[in-house]
Amino acid sequence: MVDFTVVICTYNGENRIADVLEKLRSQIGTEDISWEILIIDNNSTDNTAAVIKNYISNWSEVYPLKYCFETEQGLAFARRCAIKEAKSDLIGFLDDDNLPYPNWVTEAYKFGQAHVNAGAYGGQIHGKFEVEPPPGFERIARFFAILEGNKTYCYNEKYQSTKKRMFPPGAGIVIRKQAWLESVPERQQITGVSGNSLITKCEDVEMLSYIFYAGWELWFNKDMNIDHKIPKSRLERDYIIRFFKGVGLSRYQTRIIAYKPWEKIFVVPAYMINDLRKIILHFIKYRNELNADIVAAGEMELLLKIFISPFYHWKKMIVRK
Repeated sequence: MVDFTVVICTYNGENRIADVLEKLRSQIGTEDISWEILIIDNNSTDNTAAVIKNYISNWSEVYPLKYCFETEQGLAFARRCAIKEAKSDLIGFLDDDNLPYPNWVTEAYKFGQAHVNAGAYGGQIHGKFEVEPPPGFERIARFFAILEGNKTYCYNEKYQSTKKRMFPPGAGIVIRKQAWLESVPERQQITGVSGNSLITKCEDVEMLSYIFYAGWELWFNKDMNIDHKIPKSRLERDYIIRFFKGVGLSRYQTRIIAYKPWEKIFVVPAYMINDLRKIILHFIKYRNELNADIVAAGEMELLLKIFISPFYHWKKMIVRK
């Protein structure tokens, strides 16, 4: 019986995957845990497969290292493949730019054992930046899967009395297989980044929404820590604008998960009015800085694309028909 599965989802990660594997090789306190490492190659076109297979051929650890190739590109498909292939009920997901701390596996497993109603839980994600982030980056850090805190909490309880719904980032997330199988559809609406397109961001939010609305708990565990490598290219203006375009256009699909069809008639206009209000306020506050302030420009792109996301979604539905 396998207690815990670590899944590494990678796309063209030949130059990154080794760092993650070496961090997993350095895990401590796992002597009494039966665990495995499963790499999902999400249709890579570089030498990722060769690098992984070389690792497997020289692997001498007691915990197995396995490889799967997923032809449908997108993180949602990679995770679906992992759910099917993993031998344990607790599955910890790492991207190929996530570096777990030495006790990550131990803390992740212990938390899952202690919180049986937790359908998913994440931990602290520390930014490991190639260059200094732009001023004001802390306002958008969470969108880049960076989250820190010194207190463990349940998202269900923390945001119960507020209209704002928050979920843990997908980097370093642990999913209980039972929660996934009971909640997440075979094919998600948002599948994940494919090629150079970022339009399909927020697959993590959709996945966690299904789990949350099915009644499972979502948690933040302060004792689980990973470093998230952020290259220079992701802090440049063009990428940030394109990134937030994808996040914004995905917002409609994640918002409406909680509502019945008849409720959408009333909810969508209310959301759009509030979104327009946010756009106006943001423009008033940053109108003289939008050209020079990368973060403010990214936030404006996000707000604009959230506002038009219902029209974008409806247009896609018409084209499909």
